[in-house]
Amino acid sequence: MSTTRKHTALPKARILIEALPWLTRHNGKVVVIKFGGNAMVNDELKDAFAQDVVFLRQAGLKPVVVHGGGPQISAALDKHGIVSEFKAGLRVTTEDAMDVVRMVLAGQVQRELVGLLNQHGPLAVGLTGEDAHTITATKHLPEIDGELVDIGRVGEITAIDTGAIEALLADGRIPVVSSIARSQDDGHVYNVNADTAAAALAAALGAETLMVLTDVEGLYEDWPNSDEVISRLTASQLEKLLPELSSGMVPKMEGCLHAVRNGVNTARVIDGRVQHSILLEIFTDEGIGTMVVPDAEEEGDAA
Repeated sequence: MSTTRKHTALPKARILIEALPWLTRHNGKVVVIKFGGNAMVNDELKDAFAQDVVFLRQAGLKPVVVHGGGPQISAALDKHGIVSEFKAGLRVTTEDAMDVVRMVLAGQVQRELVGLLNQHGPLAVGLTGEDAHTITATKHLPEIDGELVDIGRVGEITAIDTGAIEALLADGRIPVVSSIARSQDDGHVYNVNADTAAAALAAALGAETLMVLTDVEGLYEDWPNSDEVISRLTASQLEKLLPELSSGMVPKMEGCLHAVRNGVNTARVIDGRVQHSILLEIFTDEGIGTMVVPDAEEEGDAA
């Protein structure tokens, strides 16, 4: 009996010990996590995500979760008879569509996430960018074929106020932020890209790490010819690659670039289809996904 127990217990102890340097390094640090993709719609992945975030909190880190809700918004717009249209990779958001977006993000996706986290204790508090001026935006006019195009209530972030989030973190809570912004100039609200919002919040909070969950393994070396993932690159290397990336990866990688250029130590794109990918990325030597570091980092310095 005791031999069996020893065999099952030892690997667990080794795993915990491997995590020790990372636990020490990240203790007390803010980690901003963008929740999205398959992890958002698959129940097992959702549960694993909630466990990971609570684990980070109990391990002495300060997680902040930012989410969008593309699939849920599309489904709700369908139900309301509103056609989903995209231009320049962004959802065209009419006044009617904005009401639905706000309802889905703040009333459905955020509530579900807060509920999952709070199965583990009185931890999560939901807010949107409207609360306490957390995210302020003006109208975003994308350029398509050399022309600026009006795509409705889609916002470009102009300011971040971290006061409410910092107060929640100081109180030991897990803020869950919906990517809706207050308007700087016209009394409306704006739909903002959740990748962009997560990156802006990570920079404003002076986060240690920005983690963006995606539906791919990371940034591929030479897609579609190869499925080799680039495990680490500097801000300048990433900037050179941006023009070649697929439209879905652009806001994610631009977000990572913005974060590391504005004081965040590392930004990572990780595969949200892998259960507990957040823990694997933060607490193991191997890590998974693609990590972006500031240009000044010498090889081997970053975790």
